[in-house]
Amino acid sequence: MYKGQSVVAIIPALNEELAIKKVVSQLLALRANEQQVIDEVIVCDNGSTDSTAQVAAEAGAVVVRQDIPGYGIACLTAMERLPNCDIVLFVDGDDSCFAEQALPMLEGIVNGDDLAIGSRNLGHIEKGALTSTQMFGNWLSSHLITLFWGQKITDLGPFRAMRRDSLMAIDMQDKTFGWTVEMQVKAIICGMQVSEYSVDSKVRIGESKISGTLSGSVKAGIGILSMIAKLYLKKRRIVKHYLRYGQ
Repeated sequence: MYKGQSVVAIIPALNEELAIKKVVSQLLALRANEQQVIDEVIVCDNGSTDSTAQVAAEAGAVVVRQDIPGYGIACLTAMERLPNCDIVLFVDGDDSCFAEQALPMLEGIVNGDDLAIGSRNLGHIEKGALTSTQMFGNWLSSHLITLFWGQKITDLGPFRAMRRDSLMAIDMQDKTFGWTVEMQVKAIICGMQVSEYSVDSKVRIGESKISGTLSGSVKAGIGILSMIAKLYLKKRRIVKHYLRYGQ
């Protein structure tokens, strides 16, 4: 609970047994004015072949499983388990971010944001935390979003918070690498308040499933750019859907 707003964290995870305990524990230990901030952590085990699910459960998380691979479908599966809450916090399970830096984003939601993005480019990026391919992809995608929709974007960071009602209203669909872009762009198209907050990035525990391989990087890049193009072509349909079902 943060300033009267209930908060649930969602973590998509694939073979993160080395990091997931630390991530879940730090989220559940987060305090503001001596009150626990995160009411519940939901981990979606995205087909792990290690003990990610067991470790996450032992750390205090609710665990659901989705064997179909994909960042987006893992998040969607976790969302199906969401209890009644006010704010949803999305966090990666690799210990690449700092749990306490969720607080400014939650404060932003309390003060009127629909979507609060943790921007690594506004904070400190530890050497080795992001590959050159990731940094270029973020730069290109952010500039395209800024160009097409007129709102300054600096990062597609996965560390983010969103008002639950707003999240449901934008009707998330992507099941793979375009998830973060879909959320940001749909929120902008629908006239929601989207803000960025400085977060720091550290070297993750274990190997990245995306940037750790050439094929993963290529697939992610294609998925993100394809999503930007798809949203640009469907912007009128998105607005119509939001006006009909989202308000």
